[in-house]
Amino acid sequence: MNFKPFFALTIIFFIFSCKQETQRLTRIEGKQIAITDSLETDASIEAFVKPYREHINKNLDSVICYAVNTYSKSDGELNTAIGNLFADVIFEQSNPVFKARTGKDIDMVLVNHGGIRSIISKGDITTRTAYEIMPFENSVVVAAINGKQVNELVNYLVEGKRAHPISKLNVVVDNNYHLVNATINNKPIDTSKVYYVATNDYLYNGGDSMNFFQPSDSLFILNYKIRNAFLDYFNKKDTINPVIDNRFIRLKK
Repeated sequence: MNFKPFFALTIIFFIFSCKQETQRLTRIEGKQIAITDSLETDASIEAFVKPYREHINKNLDSVICYAVNTYSKSDGELNTAIGNLFADVIFEQSNPVFKARTGKDIDMVLVNHGGIRSIISKGDITTRTAYEIMPFENSVVVAAINGKQVNELVNYLVEGKRAHPISKLNVVVDNNYHLVNATINNKPIDTSKVYYVATNDYLYNGGDSMNFFQPSDSLFILNYKIRNAFLDYFNKKDTINPVIDNRFIRLKK
């Protein structure tokens, strides 16, 4: 049997197929579909979701303690009551965990002003309050940095003129925002010493341009979410009453 005609036809078909133009996508068109109350609710989906929604809301709205005032991160110049609470909660709840693992204490805490995402309203504090203050999944880490890096941290605060939450660190500037004094636990910063600074994983990795955390001598990951620290703190308190104090102040003329 002569297969030459068959092979010839196969080759011709292959060449013809390769020469076909490939269609290319040149434009994408779309339109906006607004999600409004005019859209009908699917009754079956609503019935399925309802018990879960009610269960979650019941847990989130459970009262765990009480706030004597309303607290906002805009209430002070260089430190605020809610910011002081924020940093102090991280220290109070994280230090026992850190000490149990390392035998050492956290020297100070620094987190960011922008990380406070809600006010605390006067009245009942609920589980939902903790989620409103800290909706992100940020966790507490402790960085071991030297005194020189701590001085860079202080300079960052002084130059920023912003109420970033701090605990165990005291900073004093003059009326023109020049550094007057900085201490940790009421002691001068020692450039030859290693300090254990609690912060969150976002800031440790350079968030908000906080580049002074790295390189660090070591990093301790506590696997403790800041939101959970708040929940644990609120659950053991009957009432909270944080205040603006002297941890970061400007001297007036």
